[in-house]
Amino acid sequence: MPDIAPLRGILYDPTRVDPSKVIAPPYDVIDPDERARLAAGDPHNCVRLILPEADGGGDRYAAAAKTLDAWLAEGVLRRDDRKSMYRYHQIFTHPDLGDRPVTRTGFIAAVRLHDFSERVILPHERTLRGPKVDRLALMKATSAHFSQIFTMFKDSSGEVERLWRKTEKEQPVVDAVTADGVRHLLWRCSDAEVLGKIRHAMAPKKLYIADGHHRYETMLALREHFAAGRDGGLSTYSAAQYGTMFLSSMDQEGMVILPTHRILHSLEGFSKATLLDQAREYFVIDKIEKGVARPQAIRDAVAAAPNHQPAFAVVFPGESDAWRFTLDPQVNTLALGLATKTVAKLDVTVLHGILLERVLGISPAAQEAQTNLRYVKDTGKALAAAGQPDTQAVFLLAPSSVDRVKHVSDAGEIMPQKSTYFFPKIASGLVIARIDPEEELI
Repeated sequence: MPDIAPLRGILYDPTRVDPSKVIAPPYDVIDPDERARLAAGDPHNCVRLILPEADGGGDRYAAAAKTLDAWLAEGVLRRDDRKSMYRYHQIFTHPDLGDRPVTRTGFIAAVRLHDFSERVILPHERTLRGPKVDRLALMKATSAHFSQIFTMFKDSSGEVERLWRKTEKEQPVVDAVTADGVRHLLWRCSDAEVLGKIRHAMAPKKLYIADGHHRYETMLALREHFAAGRDGGLSTYSAAQYGTMFLSSMDQEGMVILPTHRILHSLEGFSKATLLDQAREYFVIDKIEKGVARPQAIRDAVAAAPNHQPAFAVVFPGESDAWRFTLDPQVNTLALGLATKTVAKLDVTVLHGILLERVLGISPAAQEAQTNLRYVKDTGKALAAAGQPDTQAVFLLAPSSVDRVKHVSDAGEIMPQKSTYFFPKIASGLVIARIDPEEELI
């Protein structure tokens, strides 16, 4: 059962900096141009902590630690005197959602770390070694968590949400709008009675990682690092036993998953005619008239695939029509060796395991290396990519559902890479946590 605890968070002082100019997206979605823009916008932007650079090619992780200490000494960052949990709202729009405002709610707290085998905190995505090595070096140097793991939990009755209503009546301690148009609202709650009720309400629940698998596994490694350096290991409630997380009910409109589309490019010997011909061995193929100009028609057609079979759409350069590929019901995905029963009929599994690998000959290793694939998260941008010179086909996927992610996690299975895109991302720098093995959270 999850052990939720308050923490003494480190927050930017809004009298010293504009919060809109100092919080940032997670490190793994920031490219060099975006990093430069964020750093130039304000010298105290947290991108200098999550993606540090060192003058003269020095140790960039040590540079991050030095920057963190300097900002705390200057008072730009301040650590709360009292242990708190933090209510967090994100208000956002997206073209795939009809550009109407949507609010996602949740809260930030410390959560006791568990190995995945303990089945308390559950993953749905495979991780790679490289990012974990990088994040561990940063966490070791700074003894800090700069952003939260995004987790979900079931709250069908709305019990946890109701416990935050009193806090939401107060003035938020952060009200920021980031460059992507997302508004971030943060409230601080140090009321022992309320926090106790939240801890009690959360105790019987499971937590499902939506985003931040690499950082979560890095937090586990950091815990082991601290434990190995201490005689007798860590105390039960040591801060090093916990990670900071954003916990959000999966039973809300704001729990939005967007699709990640695939752009095929530079594949030697590719032809549309051959693809359509060979794909009919596995798929029923239907034309979506004028689909390129009607993204919603594509979404509706894929969602309406007969018998709830896996389906996706394909667009070819220079054409106005789209094509719906629906898995033929007579195709046995398990016999093809795609995956276990739980994930064998996911749209993305069928796309990668049958169309990309068997029909087009792109190996799983080449898929992971993105040798002939680009990934685009916006449907409009994916359709526009059909006009790029090297594009050979655009594969449009439907978004996965929260229930499907939960089902895969409960079964102990893993979805293919880039199966889910929880939108929007959780901001970095809202609440920073010092990880001091000597500090007791409870």
